[in-house]
Amino acid sequence: MAPITPKGPNEYDFIVVGGGSGGLAASKEAARLGKKVALFDYVKPSPKGTTWGIGGTCVNVGCIPKKLMHQGALLGQALEDARHFGWEFPEEKSHNWGFMVQVISDYIKSLNWGYRVALRDSGVAYLNEFAEFIDKNTIKTFDKKGTEKTYVADTILIAVGGRPKYPNIPGAREFGVTSDDIFTLPYHPGKTLCIGASYIALETAGFLAGTGIETTVMVRSILLRGFDNQLAEMVGEHMQEHGVRFLRGWVPTSVKLIEEGKDGIAPRLLVTAKQSDGDQTWEEEFNTVVFAIGRDPCTPDLKLENAGVQLSPTTGKVITDDADKTNVGNIYCVGDTAENRPELTPVAILAGRLLARRLYAGRKTLTDYDLVPTTVFTPMEYGCIGLSEEKAIAKYGKDNIEVYHSHFQALEHALPKRDQNRCYAKLLCVKSEKERVVGLHYFGPNAGEVTQGFTMGFKFGATKEDFDELIGVHPTTARNMTELEITKSSGANPMKKGCCG
Repeated sequence: MAPITPKGPNEYDFIVVGGGSGGLAASKEAARLGKKVALFDYVKPSPKGTTWGIGGTCVNVGCIPKKLMHQGALLGQALEDARHFGWEFPEEKSHNWGFMVQVISDYIKSLNWGYRVALRDSGVAYLNEFAEFIDKNTIKTFDKKGTEKTYVADTILIAVGGRPKYPNIPGAREFGVTSDDIFTLPYHPGKTLCIGASYIALETAGFLAGTGIETTVMVRSILLRGFDNQLAEMVGEHMQEHGVRFLRGWVPTSVKLIEEGKDGIAPRLLVTAKQSDGDQTWEEEFNTVVFAIGRDPCTPDLKLENAGVQLSPTTGKVITDDADKTNVGNIYCVGDTAENRPELTPVAILAGRLLARRLYAGRKTLTDYDLVPTTVFTPMEYGCIGLSEEKAIAKYGKDNIEVYHSHFQALEHALPKRDQNRCYAKLLCVKSEKERVVGLHYFGPNAGEVTQGFTMGFKFGATKEDFDELIGVHPTTARNMTELEITKSSGANPMKKGCCG
């Protein structure tokens, strides 16, 4: 089909299906480059009826409310620490869940409005309509009233993201909630069970426990699959020491309603479970059950088969090449819907922006999907970039990897005398490549800021010597990355003593 020259109101150069991070970035960049662009976004309510505005998962039910609730929990700890710095105030403190939910919701609504204004100012047509494919150049849409329209474009981008999974057990959808719902829960969660071992499960458990809520995490096997095993266990141990209860080796079998919630009071639920590798059963009452067992792509409703787009038979995600192109030449996909892509907001943003530049500005730069920094915002944060220790050994061989590491205490924890030597820094280096650093792992305060700061070094192949020759900012926890001397292979004690030489 020859390129379409947009003339009619429903004809575009570039159509974006999905108003999350990747879709917003791609649409605005394409419009900046002079193309006629339309963006379609429609949120189907969760089983609990939760819905939200434009911006996708990150803004509405992901990174933003998560980080704000995490901050709320950290402030609770800061109040305890403050007494050790001379602050005096009444012993009793309480947390108002409803107030936190409301102010965060208000802030997110302001972001939703800001995105709509930004699209308008960029010249992008924003349509709150659900889209499905008719063919490779044509989509059919439905608005909230069921009104049907048809649009055509030369190029179409799929950026619809994903939604939380529910287990196939009785009562899960009827009585459980997910990350789609927890940030706007209209009642205090009460005694809460978080089911899953993902970063979403652990982050949720962390901020709930940090705001004074009795919290349990049910895990089938290991924590944070895909992350560094040593650091994942550190995260779990620290959470357990700070009041989160873990049930390891269990899977839920049902959720039953004991008593309906009313007047702002949480319901009473009975959860039953069985051992993941045994016959023992268990049951306990909770007020809120949060499922965080993974996410499914929002591809089934798009009718991609009409356009001939190939999906992974195992995940249902869209298969793309290195340039984010599907098997259909004019259809692209970025973000969580694409197969084998990190499910992270900054990845989708950069991928969308670079795609628009390749399509409409003659650029050639591809998204680097390997060197992706990330942080798990648990009570003690975990940041990393590059390979885990397990993956580094598998790729380069055990004898070719040197691990430099250190336990240390953050200075801000010294006077409260907490988390002594619980912070940790680790660099993974390839011996045969002048100790090129292929993995960085940090467990401590402000992990996102620390990890982001060292990311540039990975882009340029930094070696251990490069790290050693950096002058650190003193006194900071990040400085520990520039002072690692002890190797795992030496067997020496990695506990750091002192802070100034």
